[in-house]
Amino acid sequence: MNIPTTLKHKPVIVSENYEQVDGRYARNTDAKGLSLGLAQWNDRGKVDISAKVWRHTGEKWSRQSEELPMHRVLDLAILICRSNLYFQDAYRFPKMYDPDHTTIDRIGLQGDAMTVAVCTENPMIDHDIQLFSQALSDDGEMIGERLRVLSRLLKEMGY
Repeated sequence: MNIPTTLKHKPVIVSENYEQVDGRYARNTDAKGLSLGLAQWNDRGKVDISAKVWRHTGEKWSRQSEELPMHRVLDLAILICRSNLYFQDAYRFPKMYDPDHTTIDRIGLQGDAMTVAVCTENPMIDHDIQLFSQALSDDGEMIGERLRVLSRLLKEMGY
């Protein structure tokens, strides 16, 4: 399915077969494509690039399509990687986390740090963290495949 080029987000690089590789939703998803392009929020004289997930209802392009600035996509990747690393050893805690030390890490970015922490404001955290850990384990092969590709590409780029 061709990603529209007449909307405010202007695609430059696209993956128009994303429904074939959308993780556990592959071949049964409304996420039909991914694109990198010129952001829809650009003002005259200012150009930002963004990543977009294109959703299609079967009849029309959905308003639930998401567009994120590139740095936020990378920040989400950092959060995923750090969380995945945390859960490799979380089994050591009876609740999968230490209630007295809920900060997992502080990752330096732009002269400050992104805090990665267990969300103890969630009233169901003791239950939800177990479910999260199990889902992460269940999806380990699929996530691992993507992390290996990301690692290879980062190495090719010199990182």
